[in-house]
Amino acid sequence: MRRLRRMVTGAAADRRLPSGVATAIGSWPGTDPREAAAIAVGELPGLPHLVELPARGVGADMIGRASALLVDLRFDTTPRGYRLADRPGAVSRRASDLLRTDIDALDEAWETAGLQGSGRVVKVQAVGPLTLAAEVELRAGHRALTDPGALRDLSDSLAEGLIQHVAEVGKRLDAEVVLQLDEPDLTAVLDGSLRGASVLNTVRALPEPEALAVVDAVIAAQDVPVLIHTCAAPPALNFLRRSTAAAVGFDTAVIGTAELDAIGEILDSGKQVVLGLVPTTAPATLVTWRDIAEPGVRLIDRLGFPRRTLAEQIAVSPACGLATAPVAWSRRALKLAAEVATAYADEPESLTFEG
Repeated sequence: MRRLRRMVTGAAADRRLPSGVATAIGSWPGTDPREAAAIAVGELPGLPHLVELPARGVGADMIGRASALLVDLRFDTTPRGYRLADRPGAVSRRASDLLRTDIDALDEAWETAGLQGSGRVVKVQAVGPLTLAAEVELRAGHRALTDPGALRDLSDSLAEGLIQHVAEVGKRLDAEVVLQLDEPDLTAVLDGSLRGASVLNTVRALPEPEALAVVDAVIAAQDVPVLIHTCAAPPALNFLRRSTAAAVGFDTAVIGTAELDAIGEILDSGKQVVLGLVPTTAPATLVTWRDIAEPGVRLIDRLGFPRRTLAEQIAVSPACGLATAPVAWSRRALKLAAEVATAYADEPESLTFEG
């Protein structure tokens, strides 16, 4: 396959996401891209995103969408998911068509809101190279992650495709772009808990230096800020700290005492943190922005950081994607995230909570 043409070492790591903002992780319920784009632009003034709608089926989910982003590589389907294909087919064409529709919808919402040339920043998401290689099969049925050459080819192809994707979205919207890499399989890749093609096959744990080299190569190829998000429990925070990503994001509900030192080290390193504070399913009782804000404030206090850290290094999001949530709660989740981000940015020192 064609090798990566461009490498901008360290450029992404030196740039930052907007501070004191709310965003969403990516996926959204339903199948209407125009409605989803209008909600994202309207409810997330600080950092709206290019929405993913996996309910549309093959080619619309996180892995399938990658087929529209890769350069010189394409997928077809198996009963278990996706595999590398010899030539472009129906899956890659459908993925490309859906992605084009989503960009058109975001462009329309952006223009309707009067945001062309406004200086607003937009976020695009893509599956990260480790999760991509963990979820896509080779033609023989094994995970691509088990083949060093396939892993390298996938990550190089993804890096080059993302350069083009980011450039296209930025040009269409006349906006700065942030790139999010989703790595839900990150912990499983590192600890060797992925299942093989059969009970007789195992997937070895990928050594951290090898995994880090793969992720950092994709980041270094970009000249926009890169956020790595993982919904894994527990998140591989020490790995994320060592990466060259400008920001890391995770579900705060799965954080325990064992993860506190790593979070502190991430903040000490100067990285930004996207706290997944808003649950992806509606709580049994009514919650307010203060209920959502409290765990983040207490986390910063417990780590011993000044409250201004909430304004300078923290962004707010739902814990993970909202594809399986009702639309009503999804909209409420974005509103809550935006209200919490505003409270963090405005007067973090004045935030108090009973008890």
